[in-house]
Amino acid sequence: MAIKVLHHGLATTVQDLGRPGYFHLGIPVGGAMDRYAMRAANLLVGNDEGAAGLEAVFMGPKLEFTQDALVAVTGADMPPKVDGAIQPGWTAFLVKAGQTLTFDFLKAGARICIAVSGGIDVPEALGSRSTYPIGALGGFEGRPIAPGDELPVGKGNLATDGKTVPEALRRKPGAPVELRVLPGLYWHRVTEQSQVNFFDDEWKVAPEADRMGYRFKGGRKLDFVDRDQPFGAGSDPSNIVDSCYPYGSIQVPGGTEPIILHRDAVSGGGYFMVGTVISADMDLIGQLQPHTPARFIKVTMEEALQARADRQALLAELRAALA
Repeated sequence: MAIKVLHHGLATTVQDLGRPGYFHLGIPVGGAMDRYAMRAANLLVGNDEGAAGLEAVFMGPKLEFTQDALVAVTGADMPPKVDGAIQPGWTAFLVKAGQTLTFDFLKAGARICIAVSGGIDVPEALGSRSTYPIGALGGFEGRPIAPGDELPVGKGNLATDGKTVPEALRRKPGAPVELRVLPGLYWHRVTEQSQVNFFDDEWKVAPEADRMGYRFKGGRKLDFVDRDQPFGAGSDPSNIVDSCYPYGSIQVPGGTEPIILHRDAVSGGGYFMVGTVISADMDLIGQLQPHTPARFIKVTMEEALQARADRQALLAELRAALA
């Protein structure tokens, strides 16, 4: 079976849950920006949670199916359509051979995850089918899909159409979204007043927001504690001697606009990091549109670990609901 790409949508790529284990070599973890949504989509169509699907941002693709397949679309509110007929989101539905899957206009969120029974069966690269476009690695020929592509699909089960994720388990960001942050190793580099301002201010997602990182603007500039820059650091007070960048870390070049590093971000560099967004909240970032208001919430390590445990409990509830 194959899916014929009639229109690519916007930045539509093959993604799974990522390729951990190579960050120390400069290869990012990659994978779906909203991993919860990708897991849910796969479970709806009877796939393993880590199967490869499609991720599209702001505008969906147009796809023609050569055989019957079970499909689920989760994440952003971008209603799927089969031959023009609206289908429910977060629900498994059947697409028959010769039919075309398209999408209505985006109503909320930013990214959809499209799962197909059997999964998108492109070759694995370093243990993952996720696309890392900057490195031309993985996915379909290491790039976003394009008109004329034929995406191979594995063998799937068509017996579970109509299965749906309960409304209470459809995770959506609030307004303004709250992103919990654990202050980092360089927290002491900014003044006490700037530390207060960072968490007091309301920020907005800047237009520069993609798989590498999300920039935020609108808050007050950070002031740095005076020091003599060490050998190997740049002249700007936000510069440090090169260091590793954890997934979710927040760098603030020049102290002006925070950048949260996401799935395809670089693994190190010379900007200080004010802290790290906890893993439980990283999926929410992938659903934020430009100009969305956001606040950073300071948490302790204990609170971050509890949030991770709460997320694991949510995933267990999702699995039970779709078993």
